[in-house]
Amino acid sequence: MTLALASTAFANVAITIVRGDPYTNTDSTVYHKTAVEPDTFSAGSTIVSTFQLGRYYDGGATNVGFATSRNNGVSWRSNGLPNLTINGSPPGPYHRATDPAVTYDAQDAVWMIVTLDSLATSGFTGNAITVSRSTDGGATWGVPVTVKNASGFQSFDSTWINCDNTSTSPHYGNCYVEWDDNGSGNVLHLSTSTDGGLTWHEATTPGSIVIGGKPLVQPNGTVVVPIDDGFASSAESFVSTDGGTSYSGPFSISSYQIHGPAGSLRALDILSADVDAAGKIYVVWYDCRFRSGCSSNDIVMSTSTNGMTWTSPVRIPIDPTTSTDDHFLPGIAVKPGTSGSSAGLALVYWFYPQANCTDTTCQLSYGYITPSTGGSTWGTATQVFGPIGLHWIPFTVSGYMVGDYSSVSYVTGGTQTVFAAAQSSNCTEGGSITCKMAMVAPKTPLPGAGPQFRAGHDRVATHLGHVRGELKRMS
Repeated sequence: MTLALASTAFANVAITIVRGDPYTNTDSTVYHKTAVEPDTFSAGSTIVSTFQLGRYYDGGATNVGFATSRNNGVSWRSNGLPNLTINGSPPGPYHRATDPAVTYDAQDAVWMIVTLDSLATSGFTGNAITVSRSTDGGATWGVPVTVKNASGFQSFDSTWINCDNTSTSPHYGNCYVEWDDNGSGNVLHLSTSTDGGLTWHEATTPGSIVIGGKPLVQPNGTVVVPIDDGFASSAESFVSTDGGTSYSGPFSISSYQIHGPAGSLRALDILSADVDAAGKIYVVWYDCRFRSGCSSNDIVMSTSTNGMTWTSPVRIPIDPTTSTDDHFLPGIAVKPGTSGSSAGLALVYWFYPQANCTDTTCQLSYGYITPSTGGSTWGTATQVFGPIGLHWIPFTVSGYMVGDYSSVSYVTGGTQTVFAAAQSSNCTEGGSITCKMAMVAPKTPLPGAGPQFRAGHDRVATHLGHVRGELKRMS
């Protein structure tokens, strides 16, 4: 196999398998041996990831999984969440679950995973938002706590969670869940917990039409929610200054200019965001405004210090604007305790080395880049994994899927990321299992201040062969 990357450093890193799909339910629209859509959150040397296991063509997954590492991602403990879906152990009430996100509540020493859950026996209906809690460092998880049950014509979508972990904040320990009501036209909802996720209280919001929000908390306790409008055509934000009781907005961040990724890839332009130690917020998404003829996408970034006024988008220089690369599905993290020109930023993203491709020729890879001075300059990008073929991953009603978002987190000694990897196989749905896919992570932390990987075709071939061998043994 000949691999070619334009401008991006040609190097893969050694990875380890974090979790595969263990389930065997025989629904006609399920893709078994698949794992998609990871999120991560870290505290010191501990990192917890959550993801979908056994993705369905028509929405949701057999269960949501977790993986916890207490040594910066060197080793992992993983399983499916208990008491959530009918295929869990012990089983729960829901037939499918999706849209997982994870956070840590430092005041109460509780890890939380939020999920969107469906009672439908076929297809997916957003019947509930629940939070699974761990009080033992992410090792085991309790019975999910209900944040909100849908009623009437409601059908929930697109969940996220975050907590106020600044000890001097007036709202220290508050946790915030965001979702929208797709059944009512993608209406914004937020809810707040002040007791470690045991009870939740819905906030007053402007009732705007949105999708894909990311609640963030500034050191002064202000909650800022960067989010897409309901058509995923622009970025905006909502702000709460009263501990999540009420929100104002929307405040405009930017319109989107999008080159639709080729090959029927599922790639909704959902933004990623994080906040530094001084309260500056960094928002990234994919956008083609800097490319002649909007021929492919860069990852672009806007920042704000108050959540209401935002800088004009700037491109992250992963490669020249004359390259053929197409970048999408970004995830950003800020190094804890850093800010301003010294803020440590890390970015992961998926990309094609050739934007003009088809579902049979597109080569999907996973990339990583870090800056040297708070985002004003950037280091050299590296290919972490790939390429993989689109036919190796599950096909959904919205296209081939690795996830609607990506994630990276700082740990002791660098950064860690969990992402979907696949072995060459024609991934098909139903009873005949042909998919060979799993969640994976770098064996050791990635450098947090600019990649130092050695390039070379032999290195790439060696690591791809090692990973494929491990995936084959799991299948």
